[in-house]
Amino acid sequence: MAQTVARPFAVFDIDGTLIRWQLYHAMGDALVKTGAVPKANFQIVREARLNWKKRQASDSFQQYEAAMVALFQQTLHGLKIQDFENVAQSVFDEYKDQVYTYTRDLIRTLKQKNYLLFAISGSPDIIVGKLAGYYGFDDFAASRYETKQAIFTGHVDLAVGQKEKILKTLIDKHQATTHGSIAVGDGEGDIDMLASVEHPIAFNPSQQLIRVAMKRHWPIIVERKNVVYRLDYVDKAYRLSL
Repeated sequence: MAQTVARPFAVFDIDGTLIRWQLYHAMGDALVKTGAVPKANFQIVREARLNWKKRQASDSFQQYEAAMVALFQQTLHGLKIQDFENVAQSVFDEYKDQVYTYTRDLIRTLKQKNYLLFAISGSPDIIVGKLAGYYGFDDFAASRYETKQAIFTGHVDLAVGQKEKILKTLIDKHQATTHGSIAVGDGEGDIDMLASVEHPIAFNPSQQLIRVAMKRHWPIIVERKNVVYRLDYVDKAYRLSL
């Protein structure tokens, strides 16, 4: 009997790496529009977002994210699954094609090369699953929200901060090989995942990620407007190519 050849894999962060915005935040905005979140409760998030847009502090985006996570946990307690799924569908419909061309095209190329494609995201599994299916990923992992009798309990198992561990589970599940493995991420939470593969790519990296990427000589990709810039470490220095 012929032995099955293990396939290489590529793992992608979703928010800000494939999708041009953060799904978690888009879901929060949509929950406000439907009335599931009272506008008064959203005020803290709105103020934190404004502080980030004004770049008032180096960690203003992290503060904004923390405010959004807190709002989610507060809102989900007692929320009906169907209401949440309706919101997820509306966000998916709006954002599914609002993607970066670099990562979209890389996904297509790697599928042609028979790579296994994994998505790992801190956003809700309900919407990450929709996007994973839409773009032909072989498997995904995302934040899971506990339910009981069609109602959310408020308990959540976040995928944030454990991407390397989650990736190891996906590799074992699909019996993938790490030879030729690729990872694409944009933030501090992706560093361990990027470090665990042969070909890490820091895409539109945050300040924390770009420091690590440059120290470890990882390729850096920046997409702005309709131009993709690539920085590769060659002869002890980074060189720009288009």
